[in-house]
Amino acid sequence: MNSTRKTEAELQHNLRHLRVFLTVVDTASVTKAADLCHVSQPAVTQALSKIERGVGMPLFTRTTQGLFVNKQGEVLARRVRRAFGYLDPALSELSPRLRITATTAQLQALIAVREAENFTLAARRLGLAQPTVHRAVTQFEQEAARPLFERTSYGIVATRAAQTLAQAARLAFAELAQAEADLAETVSEEAGRIVIGAMPLSRSYVLPQAIASFRKFRPKTSIQVLEGPYADLLAGLRRGEIDFLIGALRDPAPIGDVEQQVLFADTLVLVAGRDHPLTKKQSVAVEELARYPWVVALKGTPIRGHFDAMFDALGERPSGIVESSSLILMRELLDRTDHLGCISYLQAEAELLRGLLKALPCNLDHTARPIGLTLRSGWMPTAAQDLFLHFVRERVNAPSEAT
Repeated sequence: MNSTRKTEAELQHNLRHLRVFLTVVDTASVTKAADLCHVSQPAVTQALSKIERGVGMPLFTRTTQGLFVNKQGEVLARRVRRAFGYLDPALSELSPRLRITATTAQLQALIAVREAENFTLAARRLGLAQPTVHRAVTQFEQEAARPLFERTSYGIVATRAAQTLAQAARLAFAELAQAEADLAETVSEEAGRIVIGAMPLSRSYVLPQAIASFRKFRPKTSIQVLEGPYADLLAGLRRGEIDFLIGALRDPAPIGDVEQQVLFADTLVLVAGRDHPLTKKQSVAVEELARYPWVVALKGTPIRGHFDAMFDALGERPSGIVESSSLILMRELLDRTDHLGCISYLQAEAELLRGLLKALPCNLDHTARPIGLTLRSGWMPTAAQDLFLHFVRERVNAPSEAT
């Protein structure tokens, strides 16, 4: 197999060849494909050869009766159909002609300018000269017979149609990237990677054991764990840059193109350092809690919502709040000061069992919240991604243990 980067590049830079490839799959004939695609038979043969060289394996069985797609060809065709399933409706909405004329370079330029809102910054992101990116977008606008960006004093803002197309192109390219892993699977090789958007609880409770179990079966598959605010992780998921999110679910679901799957429920716990005076009490009133500084999650998170609600009846909230999702920062700060912490019980479970933190005597059963997976609607995982999710589910169904 070729490298991931080369295979993805070969596929993404030959959108027209991929359309020819699908036509041959459907017709089992170079002649019929040439007629339907309005190209010569040698052009069809050349397109197939380039794709096969790019992926490093034959995709057809060639007989005197025609070209018949093999196992690898079927695997690639499935991903290519999904890619065009995202891309073609958005292209056709602008102009039916774009399904034939649009190039990868134009689509990548569109995506980059949409995100950077500036041609110079977009060019830097792509590693190209600014005039090259400007020309690609201009040519695309000419084919679409409409402007795709509005020039304002604040920068270059994509029209709604351009935003829709950029999103569709991202997802199409993500499908083609997945094809490389699918093809490797057919010859018992490992390729591709798993990108996880991890919220705080998953990083300490779910992922370590899931990764350890996965590594026994897939020692070479690359795993990338991304951290950040929920909104950023959700945006990465919807763009196809992240495969799935693990963490607290939102009610209702944040947007219609994702789905949520509940894995388990978790409650919150109020914690303090080992020598904090409140740890020696049998019960603690809200008024006492309000007198101390706190380490708590950012506004807009489920944990912060429960924390703020705890003090609503009191009419005042603690001052001196440190906003952070870092368990390490919370643990070290609580050990050195009289700060208190509000955190997921399962996230803090190991620290509590080891005596590094103390739980305050407060009943927070009412803070139970669903923890689970957030996936793109219609997402089709690779075999490796599916196996990883199996170990995630296995981890949360196993008896709890300190790690």
